[in-house]
Amino acid sequence: MQTAMPTMPANPSPRSNWSGNYRYHATEFFAPRTIDELQQMVAAATHCKALGSRHSFQGIADTPGAQISLEHLREMHLDPDARQVTVEAGVTYGELAPWLHQRGFALHNLASLPHISVAGACATATHGSGLRNGNLATAVSAIEIVTADGQLRHFSRHNNADFPGSVVALGALGIVVRLTLEVQPTYEIAQTVYENLPFAALESHLVEIFSAAYSVSLFTDWQQPRGTQLWLKRKVGALAMPTPAPTFHGATLAASDRHPLPEHDPIHCTQQGNAPGPWHERLPHFRMDFTPSSGAELQSEYFVPLEDAYRAIRAIEPLSVRIAPLLFVSEFRTIAADDLWMSPCYRRPCFAIHFTWKPDWPAVQKLLPAIETALAPFGALPHWGKLFTMQPEQFLPHYPRLKDFRELTRHCDPAGKFRNGVLDRYLFAST
Repeated sequence: MQTAMPTMPANPSPRSNWSGNYRYHATEFFAPRTIDELQQMVAAATHCKALGSRHSFQGIADTPGAQISLEHLREMHLDPDARQVTVEAGVTYGELAPWLHQRGFALHNLASLPHISVAGACATATHGSGLRNGNLATAVSAIEIVTADGQLRHFSRHNNADFPGSVVALGALGIVVRLTLEVQPTYEIAQTVYENLPFAALESHLVEIFSAAYSVSLFTDWQQPRGTQLWLKRKVGALAMPTPAPTFHGATLAASDRHPLPEHDPIHCTQQGNAPGPWHERLPHFRMDFTPSSGAELQSEYFVPLEDAYRAIRAIEPLSVRIAPLLFVSEFRTIAADDLWMSPCYRRPCFAIHFTWKPDWPAVQKLLPAIETALAPFGALPHWGKLFTMQPEQFLPHYPRLKDFRELTRHCDPAGKFRNGVLDRYLFAST
């Protein structure tokens, strides 16, 4: 496909990510209205990269060439007999989830906030929580990507050996335009919050605590050895929901709704108080029509094997006096193992240690190496879309299918059209 780049109105103003901490370096900006138009743009470009909902905190979506917004690709199609939904790459979970629910279906999980795009979340192995729940990318059964020559390439779990390398692909294979997700009958969730769970309870009961509900999140401010809030999201069955116990492993039932950041109004959060509601109105922490989390913030996240979770927490604790002044809140979650080559949960159930930082990158940047050193004995892996300072040689050896992924990337993008500073540094560091 050798057609010229279509003329589209470019946006010459500075463009940044959602939190405002990263400014993109792209020299051109395009917003195609159709997949055909996008194919022409990709074929004509020297360098290009997709832009989704802008929720990454570093340059993984940046490019020295043309940034191609997917905002107009918003079609959704449900196949109720196959229990699958196919979405275009501009669709967010906040759009997809209620649309699915109205038709009697649901996804297996959602992230903390529904504002992120389906394509971007899957590309970076973003996750919700749940001891038996895989990250969001594990729902994908097929994916369609525009590769460097402008052609559409289709990967399916059922007939492509390379499929596990195509989903968590970090934008390295091309621009995702469609994803097919497995769905299930809709369900309800009831959310209960407890406060002040001692870290000591995790030493012998961590798996028990994190399997106490369909989705579980434990927050801490690292000021004391305890979780400030424990959010339990239970599936509602045919029987009436039991009244929550007043205590849970040393934590006490919250008297009213809570926000993970104590100074923030809980109206921003999904309903608590054990009140049943649709899955998409309980699994996220934040409502679609309110500002998620803090807004002006930075984020880092590290994945360790589930069996090392308690030791990893204790390894970080000596740094708490340095962490607390820079922190809004920290969150612990569990994620089931998967078979996706570049997922941090590849063949290992994981424990995620998340940090939502105040927007002071110089100070956070000085602190992250100490946290990463503390987590190094556990083979910690960073979240691909968040902030970290680990060197490639520190974590790439923990991806056993990295060589296969590099070969797949070269096949789809032989001239490096979709590569950028992040991919060059981390995916191709030793090639």
